[in-house]
This record gives sequence, structure tokens and C-alpha cells, in this order.
Amino acid sequence: MARRCEVTGKGVQFGHNVSHANNKTLRRFMPNLHGVTLISEALGRNVKLRLSAQGLRSVEHNGGLDNWLVKTADAKLSIDAKKLKRQIKKARAAAPAA
Repeated sequence: MARRCEVTGKGVQFGHNVSHANNKTLRRFMPNLHGVTLISEALGRNVKLRLSAQGLRSVEHNGGLDNWLVKTADAKLSIDAKKLKRQIKKARAAAPAA
């Protein structure tokens, strides 16, 4: 499983540990990922996602998972998040007719 936020696309970054003697060794900066369960109001069910702490704050700031996915470009989303976005758009389009 990739260490990447499914909503924001934030992933692993690389850099150096620098010693007092200025020796540099390669290291990895890992994103702060958490497995969370969010509620999709349009679908009426819970959705499990792997989000970074920043991604979770962004989702909450935009009024929930549905609003965030509709506003976000497809290039930033994971494959599962894109599928979820299509399902939400379809459910929102069908809701006014019902």
C-alpha cells in the first residue's frame, strides 16, 4: 500500500540527516497518515479512507467528505477517491428527481 493521502495526494518526501560534522545521509519524511471512517451524506453510508492530518482538516473545513470530493480536481485524488466522487455526483443528480 502506498504511503499517500487519498484526498490531498500528500506522500513521502526525501531529504538528508545532517550531522554536526556536516555528513549527509539520506532519509525519508513520512506523511502523518491515519485510517479514518467518514460519513458520506449523499450515499448514506460510511467510507473508510487513509488520510493525512492536513487532509482530514481540509475535509472538515469544506463541510464534509462530499463537498470536498466534488470541489477537488481528479488529478489530486486516488483511484478509490475518484470512484467515490463519481458515486456521490450520481447520487446528488438523482436526489432532486426522487
